[in-house]
Amino acid sequence: SMTINGPAPMLLGFFLNAAIDQNCEKYIKAQGLEKEVESKIKALFKDKKITRPVYHGELPQGNDGLGLMLLGVTGDQVLPSEVYRGIRAETLKAVRGTVQADILKEDQAQNTCIFSTEFALRLMGDVQEYFIENEVRNFYSVSISGYHIAEAGANPITQLAFTLSNGFTYVEYYLSRGMDINKFGPNLSFFFSNGIDPEYAVIGRVARRIWAKAMKEKYGADPRAQMLKYHIQTSGRSLHAQDIDFNDIRTTLQALYAIYDNCNSLHTNAYDEAITTPTEESVRRAMAIQLIINKELGLAKNENPLQGAFIIEELTELVEEAVLLEFDRLTERGGVLGAMETMYQRSRIQDESLHYEMLKHTGEFPIIGVNTFLNSKGSPTVLPAEVIRATEEEKQGQIQTLERVHRQHESVAAQRLEHLKQSAVRNENMFEALMEVCKVCSLGQITQSLFEVGGQYRRNM
Repeated sequence: SMTINGPAPMLLGFFLNAAIDQNCEKYIKAQGLEKEVESKIKALFKDKKITRPVYHGELPQGNDGLGLMLLGVTGDQVLPSEVYRGIRAETLKAVRGTVQADILKEDQAQNTCIFSTEFALRLMGDVQEYFIENEVRNFYSVSISGYHIAEAGANPITQLAFTLSNGFTYVEYYLSRGMDINKFGPNLSFFFSNGIDPEYAVIGRVARRIWAKAMKEKYGADPRAQMLKYHIQTSGRSLHAQDIDFNDIRTTLQALYAIYDNCNSLHTNAYDEAITTPTEESVRRAMAIQLIINKELGLAKNENPLQGAFIIEELTELVEEAVLLEFDRLTERGGVLGAMETMYQRSRIQDESLHYEMLKHTGEFPIIGVNTFLNSKGSPTVLPAEVIRATEEEKQGQIQTLERVHRQHESVAAQRLEHLKQSAVRNENMFEALMEVCKVCSLGQITQSLFEVGGQYRRNM
């Protein structure tokens, strides 16, 4: 399982091909074909006059080296095509994971856009269509994401309203392409941030209530597609560089919100993320937060410990009402895509971000160890003991690997990239073509050729 971000369709192509090749390797071992395959691979590299890639360093503990047998080649080069097709079909039905890249929140909040929004949306639709055709049922084709909206400065209501409305935009778009709601509904998942505000205590239950009602009553979806599955990550914005040990306390409380609200999965931030990439020690502490709540805390053994509490019921009603009000504002602006044209979402997020910073600055919103109850030594920013960076050797290794990939596939790359561009122009499924391109091309080559047909992203100013 893997969570995929950034240039998602390409990375997804690489990932799915890797999963298929791993199953090819298992098949080769089960059938005792290692020697035969090894000689085929040698022959492939003999003609190329290129050294075969090797894995550097020690294998991690508990790793049996699965995936290394076919390094530098793909399963279809060494197995009969009907065998390969069978393995591919079975793998796609079983593979699990999530594509997190959701173009609407990218444009509204996170800014890691590369293609024009329309083209990126079409690519997302192609991925979902491919998933339906190949019965990829356990992989989320998009994680409709509020986390990045909250990190960019939105308050909990705005995070929830923008995220759900983005979700309904995907539903409308996929329906407009003739996809069946009961086939794509279960491939959608959600991702929210849990900050410290009271509204976060009910973010999941409100999301589920609104989603299920709309899916059932507006779109006639079946019970499986009505279920909203969501991941929570504790709030990165609530981690501070002063008194950083206190961040673990904030994360613990946010994790409690998430577990009491029945999230499907949870990520607890490391306390030192305010200043550096997490260290081995801080990650262990972050994991311990979840383990202690789940294994030691008695109340968490109850599936829904807050059910029936007046404040939870009241908050649920209030938050739902506030989200529906925000839906009205979006509708008045022509829906999500219409609102994006005037940068409505971006402006709202920026205003709320500024408001939060102001409350922090004036001390109206007390943050312990940052703007109140300061350490006797004042409020110094802690400097990290270690900052993890790639070595020059690792960097050069990557560059050499890339050059080798370009040399190895010189003869076929251009033709496959042309086929990919044609599929875009002819309105065919681009992801289908991408799956083949990913076997022989680098991310840069693929992106470059798609820029030519799909346009580069330009911010609406």
